[in-house]
Amino acid sequence: MASTSDSDKPSVSNVEENRSRLCEEFASITGTDSAVAQCYLAENEWEMERALNSFFEADMEKVFEEDFPESKTSPKRKKQKVEEKPPGDCIDLTGDSPASARKPSDEEDSNKLSLISWNVDGLDTDNLGERARGLCSFLVLYTPDVVFLQELIPPYVQYLKKRAVSYLIIEGGEDNYFTGMMLKKSRVKFLESQIVTYPTTQMMRNLLVAQVTFKGQKLCLMTSHLESCKGHAGERMKQLRVVMQRMREAPDDVTVLFGGDTNLRDTEVAKVGLPSSVCDVWERLGKQEHCRYTWDTKANNNKNAPYVSRCRFDRVYLRPAAKDGVPRLAPDHMALVGLEKLDCGRFTSDHWGIYCSFSAP
Repeated sequence: MASTSDSDKPSVSNVEENRSRLCEEFASITGTDSAVAQCYLAENEWEMERALNSFFEADMEKVFEEDFPESKTSPKRKKQKVEEKPPGDCIDLTGDSPASARKPSDEEDSNKLSLISWNVDGLDTDNLGERARGLCSFLVLYTPDVVFLQELIPPYVQYLKKRAVSYLIIEGGEDNYFTGMMLKKSRVKFLESQIVTYPTTQMMRNLLVAQVTFKGQKLCLMTSHLESCKGHAGERMKQLRVVMQRMREAPDDVTVLFGGDTNLRDTEVAKVGLPSSVCDVWERLGKQEHCRYTWDTKANNNKNAPYVSRCRFDRVYLRPAAKDGVPRLAPDHMALVGLEKLDCGRFTSDHWGIYCSFSAP
């Protein structure tokens, strides 16, 4: 029998390099450190998907009991993608400030559509309750019609359902971590939603799509958290192609809005290419420097990263309706939100949120 030559075996240095890379990616995705990453990966024969599944299958509820005390007494519920009715004993934190006490006439009569997209880093359990309250404070301040959220976890969603009762919440998953949408009930009428799977994702990513109407206009809303880490550019670009195909093929009487944590680099977008009908909202508004970087370890120390990384990971794309007689929404404003530290000394998330508004010219 022929024996395997030493040249056919991976060298020790290559194995170490590969495992070090896997630990780095695992830690980045889960918000843990290299020691935790090594433990889960080693237990799962260094297969990333198995290790991630093992990590997220752990019972995480106890971690959040201190920040989310209502979870101690709340009975187990059957998770639903859409929560129409708020649970009992609700205190609407999106309606408890002077800003929300103003008469609704200005807001209700406005034909402008407002949007926030934010990776809220629910996987980071430190100060999660205060950080979730921080998100609610921005909902009070900006009263967005639509909110796209990434890296939600079940306790975080339960908190929002109890504290942001003026919004309808659509979940892009039930377990582990997932995306979600919040629709302002007084302004946006929900019709239906679906979850589009990415067939080859290793990080449980998908595309959440909702059909709604706003002031009589048909909107298709989409959010996603595309594959993370530099080494997964190929999968990330495949996912971007799915998004762009959906945007391009939507009916011409529908306005399509996508927002999310794309993890994209400009070179990757250039390789995929945007359809001529789709615009990058930040680019359309003149590439304003003050809202370029949504991931900025120079200014945001939530992760205590020992390096400086400034990237435009979070993006918003628009495909206006093309049919004659249908209002063509256009972006008119963009700003970053979450730039102020909370009382706990940390930011609402390790990402800045994006606020956009759109109007019909």
